Amino acid sequence: MPDQDAAQPFEDFDAACAAVLDYLRDRFGLGLWMVTRTLGEDWIVLRTTTGEDPLVTAGSVHAWDDSLCSRMMAGEGPPAAPDVRAIPAYATAPITAQLGIGSYLGVPIELPDGELFGTLCAIDPDPAEQDLAHELPAVRMYARLLSTILARELEAQREARRAQVAEDEATHDALTGLLNRRGWDIALREEEARCVRYGHPAAVLSVDVDGLKEINDAEGHAAGDDLLRRAATAMRTAVRAHDVVARLGGDEFGVLLPECPGGEASRLATRMRDRLAIAGVTASIGCATRPTGDGGLVAALARADERMYRAKRGRG
Repeated sequence: MPDQDAAQPFEDFDAACAAVLDYLRDRFGLGLWMVTRTLGEDWIVLRTTTGEDPLVTAGSVHAWDDSLCSRMMAGEGPPAAPDVRAIPAYATAPITAQLGIGSYLGVPIELPDGELFGTLCAIDPDPAEQDLAHELPAVRMYARLLSTILARELEAQREARRAQVAEDEATHDALTGLLNRRGWDIALREEEARCVRYGHPAAVLSVDVDGLKEINDAEGHAAGDDLLRRAATAMRTAVRAHDVVARLGGDEFGVLLPECPGGEASRLATRMRDRLAIAGVTASIGCATRPTGDGGLVAALARADERMYRAKRGRG
């Protein structure tokens, strides 16, 4: 077992990964052990044993289809390969030549609902002398341990996120009950930290309600306030329970969509447009997903704003 006092459980997923990876390398050898995340076409390295290949470090992103793990999950090769040259699917994988891989071992990390989160895997530049298949039961056990800790931590994070949104009145807009600009900035910053930590996907919507000034001028501010409240209610009903909707000022709104890949974000944007229309509200909406490279959610928001203004200009 990892060097961890039984009376003191791992503090979090990160600590569990560090202990498990170090233990597996010390016990079974192989130069580089990793915990990875699969996200669409990306294979994201979340944690590694230290002091190894600079191309494979925490935070590095590779093509999922190029990885040995993707081929293992597709059944094209075994989870334990003492000599990757003997497995055609592994020998021809682009990452094999890129990293100079001689041996490989990998098992999936799955969430309780069966969804693939990523992999617990190891590579070494040299073929292994031992039969790595004998190590698989222990490695699978540690993958299940990490899955259990991860699932509990993710649920605790979701609960904390919901509590955060609900409890701090100083971060809410009095008219609509949504987060205000201050609350939005906090939510964006904290979600960015979660994305970096867990490799989560995320997306943002930029929403601009049409006609507020005209209604204020023609019918008075009470009518304008009613428009904003209807818009806020429609947006809340369009998103998921853990999504964040904020009024950023005037007729501008932002929506943060945690753990949301691009396709789902587009569907939510369409549903929001439909719900707004049912409420008698027209709006321009821009949607952008968080890039896996530099910029994070701040870059995604800037891109969503640009797309929203483009949509607004296009509608005349």
